Amino acid sequence: MSFTLHGLGVSGGIAIGRALLMSHATLEVSHLTIAPRMVEKELARFDAAIKVVKSELLAMKETTGDAPSELGAFIDIHTMFLEDPELVEKPREIIRERRCNAEWALVQQMEHLVAQFEQFEDAYLRERKFDVVQVVERVIKELLGHPSRAVMKTAKGVTEEMLVVVAHDLSPADVIAFKDHHFASFVTDVGGATSHTAILARSMAIPSIVGLENARALIRDGELLIVDGTRGVVVVNPDPRVLEEYQLRKDQIELEKSKLKRLKGAKSQTIDAVDIQLFANIELPGDVPAALEAGAEGIGLFRTEFLFLDRGDMPDEKEQYEAYKKVVKGMAGRPVTIRTFDLGNDKDINPGSTLGDRVKTNPALGRRAIRLSLSEPRMFQTQLRAILRASRHGKIKLLIPMLAHAHEIDQTLAALEQAKSSLRGEKVAFDEDIEVGGMIEIPAAALAIGLFLRRLDFLSIGTNDLIQYTLAIDRSDEQVANLYDPLHPAVLMLLAHSLSMAEKVNIPVSVCGELAGDPQLTRLLLGMGLRIFSMHPSQILEVKSKVLKANVAEVTPHVRRMLRLDEPGKLREALDKLNA
Repeated sequence: MSFTLHGLGVSGGIAIGRALLMSHATLEVSHLTIAPRMVEKELARFDAAIKVVKSELLAMKETTGDAPSELGAFIDIHTMFLEDPELVEKPREIIRERRCNAEWALVQQMEHLVAQFEQFEDAYLRERKFDVVQVVERVIKELLGHPSRAVMKTAKGVTEEMLVVVAHDLSPADVIAFKDHHFASFVTDVGGATSHTAILARSMAIPSIVGLENARALIRDGELLIVDGTRGVVVVNPDPRVLEEYQLRKDQIELEKSKLKRLKGAKSQTIDAVDIQLFANIELPGDVPAALEAGAEGIGLFRTEFLFLDRGDMPDEKEQYEAYKKVVKGMAGRPVTIRTFDLGNDKDINPGSTLGDRVKTNPALGRRAIRLSLSEPRMFQTQLRAILRASRHGKIKLLIPMLAHAHEIDQTLAALEQAKSSLRGEKVAFDEDIEVGGMIEIPAAALAIGLFLRRLDFLSIGTNDLIQYTLAIDRSDEQVANLYDPLHPAVLMLLAHSLSMAEKVNIPVSVCGELAGDPQLTRLLLGMGLRIFSMHPSQILEVKSKVLKANVAEVTPHVRRMLRLDEPGKLREALDKLNA
């Protein structure tokens, strides 16, 4: 019987393959009453299981190898839970007070903690309940004497490329075990955009869907599946007509990808010989190979806050310096724009970190980005020193997020001079002439762009936040997601104004938000005057193909007429004509 499941697509594309069901430990354990004389022995058994699991995680951290860098952070989270009194000491109290077996005591406390995590308003923090469950699952397996790694059953004659892994969830251990495999897709019952499965799938560039709820229970081992990672749809046992249609779409996508790869070495230039620079946005040093593979001319945005996330401590100067140096050296002379921490709002600090209690998760209008950095001078100095030290290894530009006031630039430049002075005193080499730029992502900054142009060397327009603030739309809230409109006349006016003002004074300006990577908007942005695009590495070649076919002299007058329109329907019609 054919049926369809819907979830959250976290890695696009189409996969067709046979279901490979992963078994997982049941947390329905027996409730046993033990004799008073056995309590100490039960406590010792519980302590031993915690110790073994912690050792396994530490050993796993050392063998992550080429796995996505984020996975090490997830292992740190699991290790931290094993050191948390709420998960370690509370079960011991339950064992003593109720004279029960360790498995039952641990599950009772886990259910209590999961209920607490479910109360969080922030989606990312709510997802951490799955980490609690996975940690407890490993300890339960150890207590029961079961293997710690999830078991897979593979049919004979079926290669990995034909398999779609179907699981309730994937733990960091499973993810690391899969890093050298070549599965067609991953689908899970639970998880979100920041789950282990999502991170792995994106790093491996394979279609993936999470949050399917009952996939593990409804899908049988070996059934034929179609996974549409773009639409978040799984088709189970498709009929021949649907299968043929998806196979054609899959072949077309792969053919287009193959054609685009030929453009890697092509010069990024329009038909009328206008040079366009295409840069990559990255989040971690491990993203550099993908940027190079896509032919990026440099890093237009290194989101350094991802060094902070999913950990209980702050990265010190040495750790940050090593990360920045790795990116600069990896880019082999190409420019690297490093944005200072944009923490807060949708990029929350772990509650267990030293900053967690000083930063509120919401709203997006709070103390975040440069506001947070200036209010935490010690943290800011640590980052500035690390960036400056790395600048001796290649071309680094410093980018300041969420600017709204001139005094924020002045204070930032003063902090930078302080960092330079301290390094000079220590006779540490760095680039004395490091360029400093600012993010234009608040309407006030776009409207008063002159005061930023007079103080900075370059600008970068962050369209994700610019649209959010202009339209008063929380882009993480699915209830208003349909109102998030990059073609809103007000958004286009702010973009056009920013680009025009920067061009008049010959200050370089880039766009590093999602708009830059949308090939449907490439001609529009070219006609507005944009010459520097920065996007996810996977989007570079498709945008380059649009650049190579564009004629700036032709599209510019069309775009000028388009910008005079204020009706959404007419704007979209004009965009369709522009791309025809």
